[in-house]
Amino acid sequence: MSKQLGPQFPVNPIVLGKIGSTYGIRGWLKVFSSTEEADSIFDYQPWFIQNKGQWQQVEIESWRYHNQSLIIKIKHVDDRDAANLLTNCEIVVDSTQLPELDDGEFYWKDLIGCDVVTVSGYELGKVIDMMETGSNDVLVVRANLKDAYGVKERLIPFLNEQVIKHIDLSARRIEVDWDPGF
Repeated sequence: MSKQLGPQFPVNPIVLGKIGSTYGIRGWLKVFSSTEEADSIFDYQPWFIQNKGQWQQVEIESWRYHNQSLIIKIKHVDDRDAANLLTNCEIVVDSTQLPELDDGEFYWKDLIGCDVVTVSGYELGKVIDMMETGSNDVLVVRANLKDAYGVKERLIPFLNEQVIKHIDLSARRIEVDWDPGF
């Protein structure tokens, strides 16, 4: 199957996808990729999964497209029963494997947890998630408990310069031009 790791595990883990159900009887598994291009998930190696509370490194023996899906064959997983033990495991890599971004570009993982403040200084809350809408990404911001506008959650479009005025990752702060009543 996959080899057990002692001290080797992802220091800064980031989830890139998930192992789905088994495919066939020879140990193949479906894969759901969270990368922009589905097959880009294979550019990031090694993969790690957490199985029974332990980190395991997963070595891909082979992969291919099947219809619109990706399927993988993991080294030493040779039958459906062994593959079944890996279903629903998240595919994790160390975030140090991610490529450097140009100025003004950000990974979602870096924006989640940032405080969001309007240009006038009103604290809107904290980024708890990101959404892709097709036209632009959206910050999902959980409002502060005693928000003056009674808002519990805000959806703020991630539009550089238009809405997003400044991002300071070291201070974990995003400044936006946004009406707190929205």
